[in-house]
Amino acid sequence: LLHFLSLSPSPSHHQSNTNAPSNTPNPNSSTAIRGRMHIKQITISNFRSYRQQPEIHPFSPGTNVVVGRNGSGKSNLFDAVQFALLSPKFWSLRSEDRQSLLHEGSGSAAVNAFVEIIFDNADNRFSIDSSSTSDEVVLRRTVGHKKDEFFLQRRRATKPEVMSLLEGAGFSRSNPYFIVQQGKVNALCVMSDGDRLRLLKEVAGTTVYDEKKEESLKKMEENRSNVNKIRDSLVYMEERLEELRGEKEELSQYLALDKNRRSMAFMLYDKELRKARETLDEIEHARADDVEARAILFEDVRKAANAITTVEVMQKTKTSALRRNMVLVNGSEKDKRAAMTLQTKLSLQNTELQESIQQNEATLAANAQELSHLQTEIQSVQSQLQTALQPQYEDAKDTLRRMTNERDEARKKMDGLYEKQGRARHFRSSTDRDQYLTTQIEEVTQAMAEKDAFRNEQQDALANLRRTHQTAADSLKTKTSEITKKTITMERLQTHLEQTKTQRHDMAESRKSQWAEYDELSAQISEARDMARGAQSALRKVTPRATNMGLEALRRIVQEEGFTHDREYFGPVMENFQLVDGSKFRTAVEVAAQNALFHVIVDTDSTAAKLMKRLEREKL
Repeated sequence: LLHFLSLSPSPSHHQSNTNAPSNTPNPNSSTAIRGRMHIKQITISNFRSYRQQPEIHPFSPGTNVVVGRNGSGKSNLFDAVQFALLSPKFWSLRSEDRQSLLHEGSGSAAVNAFVEIIFDNADNRFSIDSSSTSDEVVLRRTVGHKKDEFFLQRRRATKPEVMSLLEGAGFSRSNPYFIVQQGKVNALCVMSDGDRLRLLKEVAGTTVYDEKKEESLKKMEENRSNVNKIRDSLVYMEERLEELRGEKEELSQYLALDKNRRSMAFMLYDKELRKARETLDEIEHARADDVEARAILFEDVRKAANAITTVEVMQKTKTSALRRNMVLVNGSEKDKRAAMTLQTKLSLQNTELQESIQQNEATLAANAQELSHLQTEIQSVQSQLQTALQPQYEDAKDTLRRMTNERDEARKKMDGLYEKQGRARHFRSSTDRDQYLTTQIEEVTQAMAEKDAFRNEQQDALANLRRTHQTAADSLKTKTSEITKKTITMERLQTHLEQTKTQRHDMAESRKSQWAEYDELSAQISEARDMARGAQSALRKVTPRATNMGLEALRRIVQEEGFTHDREYFGPVMENFQLVDGSKFRTAVEVAAQNALFHVIVDTDSTAAKLMKRLEREKL
């Protein structure tokens, strides 16, 4: 037994210090008794203020004293011993109580804690095994967040086993004074006599026997009442036996009659069984015939269903073809109406063009006739000018010049005669005469200048006429060349117009054929989409609902995340290969691959990680 004697409180004993307390055994103590049961060693781990405390030993069989500063762990060492010995304070621990026992120092948080006590069992105070004895008893208690375990001799033990062992050694819950806590001594000193007597009884262990005595008296009273009940039951059983003897005879008669009844019933049942078996055989034959007929009917139904499916496919094909033909007919009707409208417009345009051509041809003929007339007039005027007018003009010009010269000479002669005739009368002196002659010379000079000016004007007029004639001839040539060029241009434009019309007609025909091909391709695409939707619907019916939901969620996530199809996301496995012979290998592939056909193919692990994160986030 380990006795702890705590020193009186003082400042030196309760100062905060992280050093562990030290125990000092007193080998020379007069109370040290060798060979008695006592604590030899204590090991504490992660218990309250003890992180990893090495073994505390040796302990004296007598009195041991624990000395240390305040906060050094004296009380925790005391609690550790109570914890291991199942004192009332640590008997039942809740989750928060277990948490409070774990060490909360620096570093990683403690997950569990244990206290191990090694007892010296030289006097065999602990009776572990009746067949063998041990000089040491190792008791460990381990506590965690969700566990409270016991180990005895380093083997797992239950709490009742440990408590029974401790009570056999004197550590009884009814006698909690095997550990005297601080302050108990003073309380014992001031106790009354009655309290001391009760305390002595508790320490001596007599209260245990009193309690056992009371329990024994209660059990004896219960046994007396049970004996009375048993006697009453025996009386009732004797009476009941008499009744049962009479009932036994009746039962024997009943059994005999019942045996006959059962034999007759067995015969009846056997007869009915044979009859039922015969009926069952007949029913089995009828059922076999019915199954065979039903198989034939099922085969007929399957063939009819296949025929219906074939007819539906043909009907869809015919409907699509009819729809395409209707579209083609409608397109042809529209083209016909458009062609008729275009024909009418072209007829009107052709009429207008013919009228315009006729007008242009008439205008051109008139212009050509007028041009030829003008050319004839110009040639006649030119020939007349060159043959008749030009010589006459030259002769008239020579005659005019000759007559002018003759007139001038005649005037001069006449003037000379007049002058000679009246020179003496007119002029009184030579000076007057000279002045008069000067005046006459000036007048003659002025007249000559006027004649020269008139002659120049006539020459200029003739030059102007010649220039006008040349300008008209040049203009005529220019207009003739322009008319020729425009005629050539019009012919070229007419040829280009015909070619353009031909190209437009060819392009219109090509557009019609392309529209027809487009309608046919659209119908084929629509049929393919219908078939794909039907195949997907059939696949969804035979595929588990969770798989369908997962694939749809994956398609939605791929669209939301912006993954490129056929580059980052390739879809399920079954969409990435094609059977060479579907009717031959389909069943083999389905049996071999099974659910692996619905596995999804992606390009890299990062893409797969993104998809998995989204699926986990959405709890799919």
